[in-house]
Amino acid sequence: MLIRRETPADISSIRDVTNLAFKDGPEAPLIDWLRADEGWIPELSLVEDGVLGHVVCTRGYVGDVPALGLGPIAVHPSHQRAGIGSALMHAVLGAAEARGERGVILLGDPGYYARFGFRLASEFGITPPDPAWAPHFQARLFGDVPAGAFRYAEPFNRL
Repeated sequence: MLIRRETPADISSIRDVTNLAFKDGPEAPLIDWLRADEGWIPELSLVEDGVLGHVVCTRGYVGDVPALGLGPIAVHPSHQRAGIGSALMHAVLGAAEARGERGVILLGDPGYYARFGFRLASEFGITPPDPAWAPHFQARLFGDVPAGAFRYAEPFNRL
């Protein structure tokens, strides 16, 4: 399975797979908003070569310290549980670490993301934008990240 950076030709397919995976929720518009935001990092928007899956990390901060916010991640419903999501996660985490990023933060199922080295962000003293997210708010750190409140790229505030 080949994981690569998204290209302009992939944008429509990314939108389609995201809409299918999230049942036309706000995630596909969010990706479009993120692309237009200063927090967009092109090297961290990755697709499975047939665009059956997509993941993105954008610039976030713990206090004033840069970190990454991961998401959305989407896999076409007919190809879920085939390893695409895992391949995307391994690729984006490897790329983030290779870039010298200090950490990746996400909101998701701890039972799933623990396999990628994520732990509850509260273990590091990192708090979510919404306190209700705490049981699902996770971090994977590659370097020093202080305790504090995490903030996602601005487009997440529109959700």
